[in-house]
Parts: sequence; C-alpha cells; structure tokens
Amino acid sequence: MWIYEKKDWPNFTWDDKALASLLAEARHRQGRLLGKMEALGFPIRQEASLNILTTDVVNSSAIEGERLDTDEVRSSIARRLGIPLQNDKPVGRDVEGIVEMMLDATQNFDQALTAERLFDWHAALFPTGRSGMHRITVGAWRPAEAGPMQVVSGPIGHETVHYEAPEASRLDTEMTKLLSWFETDLKLDPVLKAGIAHLWFVTIHPFEDGNGRIARAIADMALARADETSSRFYSMSRQIEQERKAYYTQLERQQRGSVDITSWLSWFLNCFSRAVVNAEDTLSSVLFKAELWNRINPDPVNERQRLIINRMLDNFKGHMTTSKYAKCAKCSSDTALRDMRELVARNILIQNPGGGRSTSYRLITAEELEQSGDGVKRK
Repeated sequence: MWIYEKKDWPNFTWDDKALASLLAEARHRQGRLLGKMEALGFPIRQEASLNILTTDVVNSSAIEGERLDTDEVRSSIARRLGIPLQNDKPVGRDVEGIVEMMLDATQNFDQALTAERLFDWHAALFPTGRSGMHRITVGAWRPAEAGPMQVVSGPIGHETVHYEAPEASRLDTEMTKLLSWFETDLKLDPVLKAGIAHLWFVTIHPFEDGNGRIARAIADMALARADETSSRFYSMSRQIEQERKAYYTQLERQQRGSVDITSWLSWFLNCFSRAVVNAEDTLSSVLFKAELWNRINPDPVNERQRLIINRMLDNFKGHMTTSKYAKCAKCSSDTALRDMRELVARNILIQNPGGGRSTSYRLITAEELEQSGDGVKRK
C-alpha cells in the first residue's frame, strides 16, 4: 500500500519531542544567518540574494537531470529584480519559465497559494506544451488518459517502480485539501510546514511533469514565510541536490510507509540546517566583495580600475592581462599597464609567476586580504 491508500491519509502525525531539538537548532542557525545578512548594506544583501536564487534555480533543475546555464539564470533573475549586471546574457524560454515560477514563489510569498497559481507555474515551466519530445497537458492536473503516474528507474523491460501516484480522478479533491491546509494552518511552524507541503505535493504528483520543481518552489514559499522576507540567503535545492540519493530514499520510504512522517521531517530539518550552514560558502564571494570595497573606497580607484575589479569579482574567466584590460576598459595598452601597476602596488592585483608577453594578474584572495591586516595598501 502507498501512503495515500492508508485510511487516515492525509492526516499526518509526527513526534514533537523527537523533532523539538532539531527544529530549535534549525531555527537558531537560520536566525544567525538572517541576522548576519541584515547587518550588511542593501546592495550586498541584494547581490547575496541574487546568488542564492541563481543557485536555487540551477540546482532545482539539476535534481531532475536538467542542466541550466548559470549565467542565463543569473541574468534572468537580475533583470526581473532590477539588478544591473556587468555581463548580461540572452536568456532562453526554459530558463525564463523556471525563474518566473521561483520568483513568484519567493517574492510574493505572502499571496495565497491556489490551484490557478500552480497552473500558472506549470505553464511557465512548459511554455511549448511539451516535456522533451512529448506533448503534455499544461496548466491543468494530469488527465486520466495520461495513464498511471509512476516514478521508475532501470532499463526498459526491467524497470523498478519506486512510486505510483493517486489516479487522476482523485486530484481535485486531494489538491483542495492540500491548498486549504497550506493557507489555514497558521499555528504550525513554517519550516515544518515546508517539509510537510513538499512531501504532500510530490505524493499527490498532480501534473504530468514538473512536480519536483514545483514541490521545491512550494517549500521555498513556506520558508520565505518563515524568514518573513523575500530575500533568499540559503538554498534548500542546492542541499537536496548534494544529498539527492538520500532525498529519494527518504521520499520512497515515506511514500511506502504510514502517515507518521517523523522520519521524513527529521531528515528535512537536518537538510535545512545543513543548507543554512553551507550558505556561508555560497555567500563568501559576496562578503569578500564587500570587504574588498570597504578597504578600497577610503582612497578610491579610478573608474577604469573600478570597472575591471568588478568584472574580475563577477565570475571572470582566467586571469587579467594588459590586452584584456585595455579591451574591457576601452583604453590604450599603456594606460592599462599603468592602471594595473597601481593596483599591484596597492595589493589589489597580484602578479602571477612569469613575465614578458605572458604576464598576467589575479585578484587578492579573501585569505590574503584577511592576513594583510589593514588590507589594501593606499596609494
């Protein structure tokens, strides 16, 4: 029997005592991270949120085996949030759709989650009405003619069925219960609600495709309500991608089990805590950028140098050379060389080993900046 075939479905239960310490620890780490980010200026928080949203979108698709171009995702999010980028990139429809869904879930987290809103998300994910080469029903629950919705693995003819979703005739009733609970149970901690909603939605599996990505968007919406802010500073999708095997194991175990979901919620809370802890790695580049400019700004660099430093901080590929500098800054090679020598003298750029035509430069690292005490040397 699948979990939805149990007589007490979907009246989930869990052991509050078993989860209390996990929830308290998760909330403590979440509060520390949000407090740390709140202490930073708005531009830094905005850039940090852009990085996390990009990570969230890319990893949510990666869980389903779809690889998105990170720069396209970043450009799409930045344009929608009004954040200027040094390197804006044209964006495809596949990227625009999932970005639109994720931003609606996290930026408009205080708006009600309804069937129509989910239909809009689904239509955004599949703008051509196809999943790969196959035509699917878009913007509506999966129809009966689509057949049984199964999660399978293995070669054709020797598949392993990990899960089979409820039949299509039940979807209206099942989704009405879920959406009503999501909007009316206000006493439940939002982090727990995120874990329950995620499990509940993927168990119903109401669409022909895209259920995993939409489930994670719903969870992110609940977590945004927990944070009480549309700014995102940690990524559950990134953490789930890193723990994908455990994620699917936990889902299958629960979907084959009872409505006591203590085990699932325990895993979800631990995953959430790890996502918050690991967010510091994702945000380290933003924090380094803020610290570097704090050291530079008392004795400002010129506009060309500012442009190049920002370009090198923004996913610049390779090292800087005189010719690259001159091209990016639209200046002569002599001016480029003079600018770079000033930045080297100020300990902002570090010359790499080698010389002559192969001379190249890199930015000072976060570790070097920290070890340098007062940091960047003045002119």
